[in-house]
Amino acid sequence: MSVHKLRAAATALLLGTAVLGAGAAFHPAQAQSVSAAVGGPLNEAKSLVASKRFSEAKAKVDAAAAAAKTPAENAAVKQMKDYLAVSSGDTSTGLGAKAKFANDANAGRWRDVIADADALRKTGALDAQSHLVIAQAYYSLNDPKNCMSYIRTNLRGSGSESVLALLQRCAYDAGDEVTQRQSLEQLVASTGKAEHWKGLLRLAERSKGIKDHQTLDIYRIKALTGNLTTADEVSTYAQIAVQLKFAAEAEAVVQKGFADKTLPVNERNNRLLKLATDRARENAAAAPKALADAQKAPKGDALVQFGEDQIGQGKAKDAIATIQAGIAKTPVDMANAQLRLGTAYLAAGQKGEAARAFAAVKGDDKVMMVAHLYELVSRSSAAPAATAAEPSKGKKRK
Repeated sequence: MSVHKLRAAATALLLGTAVLGAGAAFHPAQAQSVSAAVGGPLNEAKSLVASKRFSEAKAKVDAAAAAAKTPAENAAVKQMKDYLAVSSGDTSTGLGAKAKFANDANAGRWRDVIADADALRKTGALDAQSHLVIAQAYYSLNDPKNCMSYIRTNLRGSGSESVLALLQRCAYDAGDEVTQRQSLEQLVASTGKAEHWKGLLRLAERSKGIKDHQTLDIYRIKALTGNLTTADEVSTYAQIAVQLKFAAEAEAVVQKGFADKTLPVNERNNRLLKLATDRARENAAAAPKALADAQKAPKGDALVQFGEDQIGQGKAKDAIATIQAGIAKTPVDMANAQLRLGTAYLAAGQKGEAARAFAAVKGDDKVMMVAHLYELVSRSSAAPAATAAEPSKGKKRK
């Protein structure tokens, strides 16, 4: 959600409150339920408010209040008081303070919005929505650090998408990558929205020292969260997968790109598909020997890699068993093995088991970062019950 939309939503809500007060003003039709001693001054007050003669209008309302005796008359007086407070911006009342605050926000008078907080606080009208608009005022004044500070002080613990999105934006402008990541993680955990995942994955891609295998995982997560949306992304994903010897996965990625028209059908992409298809066939032919060799190896790393390739082939349940067998042989890279077990569970739709496997990853900080991202996928609504690039069930494109 953009800050412009956030601001519009917040000020609309505040202005709605102010308009409600104005709309409830005394109407001559109510004269039937009030005496002339009350109705007369109130009608005069209404005309005076329309002429912006607020002090005179207040005197008439006070006169009506002194004469009011019945519940209906007291209610009519209360309505006119609210109308006067809203129209005059009387900050000694909660409704008037709210109206001034809303009008200042709607007009973009951001310094006044910040100053209005005192009147809101004194009248008990400083609520969470008002706090959000004040934080937005700091952001609009190009003061991201005070925006962040205000949110932390006044909206700490808020799980609101609006609050977290504003915090993330202010953190971006302030160059605070830690706060950006934290707020985006909360956003993806609570909403699963592709737009929030996009920001989080962009941060992950910029991580220093990230390796090709971890980059491949980020592309896998892009696919899982609806962020594999351009031809360059699809092509890069497939090329890295081929390079790391996961050709079946690359073939499935290209086929899906053709099918959903993300990847244009042209000579270059047809060559990429042929390369992936040829390599996948070679791997399939060599698979029995490769599996036998992996089972004979003293460590389980080869079994883990074999299982990772099975995930890309759409054989998630087989992959779980293969990777578990590799873990039982104490692989050299246990962090990677645990991560691959989680991705196999995730591809099989076993989200609970996947989350537990990802949480158990220890060691290399970049692998742990990727595991954490996968864990967020497994705990959010974004996680599908199948692998991100499931092999096509139809005929292969030639």
